[in-house]
Amino acid sequence: MYFNVYRNKKMGRAWYMDDSTEDQRLEHHRNPPKFISMRELYKVSGVEYFSEINFILNENIDLLEKIKKERNYTYEDELTCSKECLPNYEEKIKSFFQEHLHTDEEIRLVLQGSGYFDVRDTNDEWIRIEVTPGDLLIIPKGIYHRFTLDMNNFIKAKRYFVGEPVWTPHNRPADEMPCRKQYLAKMNGLKA
Repeated sequence: MYFNVYRNKKMGRAWYMDDSTEDQRLEHHRNPPKFISMRELYKVSGVEYFSEINFILNENIDLLEKIKKERNYTYEDELTCSKECLPNYEEKIKSFFQEHLHTDEEIRLVLQGSGYFDVRDTNDEWIRIEVTPGDLLIIPKGIYHRFTLDMNNFIKAKRYFVGEPVWTPHNRPADEMPCRKQYLAKMNGLKA
């Protein structure tokens, strides 16, 4: 893993969430807060986090190119998520926040703005991952997760795919899907 190789400026933040049903865009810390390192995040969820990839300043582009080559990402596009740019904004935000999984990895590089990816750990507890410009997140296929904007209500991100994009979310429960079973087997291997 590449965890701390390029972390000279900022570290990502992740924490275990409370059970509140208040506005999904709030931070939702437990009381007291329970933060988790990016290394520990990987151990309990398989989520990979890379920081400080900056197209404008041309920082760590080699790392991005290495990741794209190793994982065979051949297609990319950009998505802007805001009230002004996303058709059916309210409906889309609700659908992104519905707990689901995918049959492929979900890869996002944040270019502007900010938001949260929530993932389930191996004990089925929610972890909230804050993403800001320069953060690259790789969410494994088969993990239950969701996305929401934060209070800024804006994010622009690059999306990467192996081949043509597959955008089918499989809402929970989807435990019998092969990708879910493969994910659980992988996580059991990480624990060993």
